[in-house]
Amino acid sequence: MAGIQQDNGSQAPDLNQKPEAGTFSPFRYPVFRAIWIANLFSNLGASIQSVAAAWLMTELTDSNQLIGLVQASATLPIMLFGVFAGAIADNFDRRRVMFAAQVGMLVTSAILASLTYAGMISPFLLLAFTLTVGIGTALNAPAWQASVRQQVDPRELPQAIALNSISFNIARSVGPAVGGILISIWDVSLAFLINAVSYLALIGVLIWWKPEPRKLKRKPIIPAVAVGIRFCAKSVPIRRILLRGLALGTGLAAYQALLPAVVSDQLGGDELDFGMLLGVFGAGSIVAAPLLGTIRRRIKLEGVLALSAITFIFVMTMLAEAHSVEFALPAVFLGGMAWVAVLTSLNIAIQMRAPDEILGRCLSIYQAVTFGGLAIGSWFWGVIADLRDLPFALHAASVFLVVSFVALHAIAPLPKPGEGIVKDW
Repeated sequence: MAGIQQDNGSQAPDLNQKPEAGTFSPFRYPVFRAIWIANLFSNLGASIQSVAAAWLMTELTDSNQLIGLVQASATLPIMLFGVFAGAIADNFDRRRVMFAAQVGMLVTSAILASLTYAGMISPFLLLAFTLTVGIGTALNAPAWQASVRQQVDPRELPQAIALNSISFNIARSVGPAVGGILISIWDVSLAFLINAVSYLALIGVLIWWKPEPRKLKRKPIIPAVAVGIRFCAKSVPIRRILLRGLALGTGLAAYQALLPAVVSDQLGGDELDFGMLLGVFGAGSIVAAPLLGTIRRRIKLEGVLALSAITFIFVMTMLAEAHSVEFALPAVFLGGMAWVAVLTSLNIAIQMRAPDEILGRCLSIYQAVTFGGLAIGSWFWGVIADLRDLPFALHAASVFLVVSFVALHAIAPLPKPGEGIVKDW
């Protein structure tokens, strides 16, 4: 397979020497460092917009189902279009794909900000815009994640993935608090505008980055998608990872989808309280991310997912019984730690088991399955909350996590260390 290509604006990695060890060693590559910083700003803007959209929906409607659909509309496109996005990432220059996605999301967010400022937004129009931004995310994600191999030495791929996760979770820690402040001093239109502006940094870096062209063997999109699906279906390790991602995504969706309603209706909080809880969630993710490599080596992938599932069961139980924001804070912090452990560990497990020429498709299939579970779960738990109440929905999601984890541990155990690892890229 083709080796890793490095951009000609930085020093190519020496594949014959062992790279520097350590969590932060990928920062020695100028391209990775520039994209990481620009991505931090983009993630910060996305986090601000996410909290603004979720809170705006609580002001537009009392329906828990519609509130849950804000989360679903952001993740549903990854399920519906993600596999095609993966084929696009493998068939075309990944930098250009990322550029097109970023420009599209900038335009969409700018229009959303304008309509909100003019008072022309409605619940279904808000869902339409979050769905459109989600399509941009679906197009961008496989190309971005697969391009990491073009930015660092392949032996530093786990550290690079972990650092990208840290960037995302720094934004999740700071962004919600900033979003809450912006909403309180102005309105949600300012939050949407800031998100639009945040895309400019990454667009600028993508214009600057000139990677060496990959050797592409383009195929029609549908046959290319079929190749990726067949590979994932035939690979026992990847198939089992995908099943776990689907189950965990469906169960964890209850937390993501119902938190705005919990804060607004059950805890009696305002937009600042909501932003603070999301910020604490992000802080938990930041604390956990650098420790994941050591934890995975000690308790393996199965142990990481089991510990994370148990943690989230505790988190949702605490939220179901909470009646004050202060009581919910410790649970939310633990939830952030468990969340980053799940997503980062599954992402690394897929990347290490996918050949480079179909990496984008494998990543997109993983994202389609996992985020599809999040989208379906967001809608489903919102419906349950409307039929019964919020505590019942959170407890039901905890029961689902227990049952699904025990069942899948028995019928689809996760791959053992070294099983299915691709060594020739």
